[in-house]
Amino acid sequence: MGFADRATIIVRSGKGGDGHVSFRREKYVPNGGPDGGDGGKGGDVIVIVDDGVNTLGDYRHRRKYAAQDGEPGGKRNCRGKNGADLYLKVPYGTILREAESKKIIADMSGDRRRFVLLTGGKGGLGNQHYATATMQAPKYAKPGQAAKELTVEMELKVIADVGLVGFPNVGKSTFLSRVTNAQPKIANYHFTTLHPNLGVVDLEGAGGFVIADIPGLIEGASEGVGLGHAFLRHIERTKVLIHLVDAASTEGRDPVEDVYAINREIETYNADLMNRPQVIAANKMDVVQDEQTDPIKRLKEEFEPQGMRVFPVSAVTGQGVQELLYHVQNLLSGLSEQPIVFEQEYDPEEIPPVEGGFTVTRDDSGAFIVEGTLIEKMLGYTNLDSERGFLFFQKFLRDRGILEKLEDAGITEGDTVKMYDLQFEYYK
Repeated sequence: MGFADRATIIVRSGKGGDGHVSFRREKYVPNGGPDGGDGGKGGDVIVIVDDGVNTLGDYRHRRKYAAQDGEPGGKRNCRGKNGADLYLKVPYGTILREAESKKIIADMSGDRRRFVLLTGGKGGLGNQHYATATMQAPKYAKPGQAAKELTVEMELKVIADVGLVGFPNVGKSTFLSRVTNAQPKIANYHFTTLHPNLGVVDLEGAGGFVIADIPGLIEGASEGVGLGHAFLRHIERTKVLIHLVDAASTEGRDPVEDVYAINREIETYNADLMNRPQVIAANKMDVVQDEQTDPIKRLKEEFEPQGMRVFPVSAVTGQGVQELLYHVQNLLSGLSEQPIVFEQEYDPEEIPPVEGGFTVTRDDSGAFIVEGTLIEKMLGYTNLDSERGFLFFQKFLRDRGILEKLEDAGITEGDTVKMYDLQFEYYK
């Protein structure tokens, strides 16, 4: 299994518990007042950053996550218990997106360590709240609010100050292990490194910085060829790019052309990345054979006028490496220290609650049949014998679009409507 830096999950908050309809039944109280308790609040879905977690691997094995529902109210004014919140632990730097629109819900980096992704439904009020002077024994209680559901794409974007880019086999792993405390597994295969290797560079007298080896950038990456896109995502947070090129052309490629090829990929993916400072590390100086075609001179003439300094280095012997690192540190010190944090574009608070549906059909006698979990639930908690209950029923039919659906189906005044064991004539 590769490095899990993406996962898609479905989350659901807890539904609010229904309010309860009950009346006091005590020996010497002939008509006890209403004492139905309120339902409990449904659980929230909360995302938290856990420094002990560094991949999204756990979310690959399970797709659905739900907070607990609130408990319904009870008699004697007993309030239902609140549903337990659900906590999802993610690594620092995880971005949450709404799956369909791809809009950012939250970026779990910078100061954000905790984010309420979905709030649970409120509990319904028990019938004790509905007593009035004229109606002292209300048989009506409020249902709990429905749960909310959301499909979320999680994506880990590495938080590093410096991105190390270059074609496969230019010596990035060797370079990283020389300059940092990272111990990448080094092997001479194309696309060896399937996830960013992070290392910390400590410089005497100049502090340090985090460097990420962005693996396997190949031509066509911005179009998603090979593993391209997955890696380009990681560059988005880096502030300085180091291009490592094979100055010795050990695989027969041209180092100048390599820099252009990689920059083309980066620009196609996100043109804004081209505004970040870049430095060229001309590697493998220990094996440059041919003094005639001085590759350093060519690289400097080509890129230094464009503002990219060229440093001849050898990741194997360490030649030139310190000078390069101090230059990078110097570039970083001129930039903001705040990590690049992505703005929220999507607010899950605006998601409509998940409701049961309903259907409108006609039977042989021409009556309109309205069925579905939404109707069944509503009839279960509404007392149609009371004026208040009946008004609620009418409002419910209007608000949920049931009347509109009946009218679309061609209902006219005096037609019969059947809802389970309830039957009435339709009048506007």
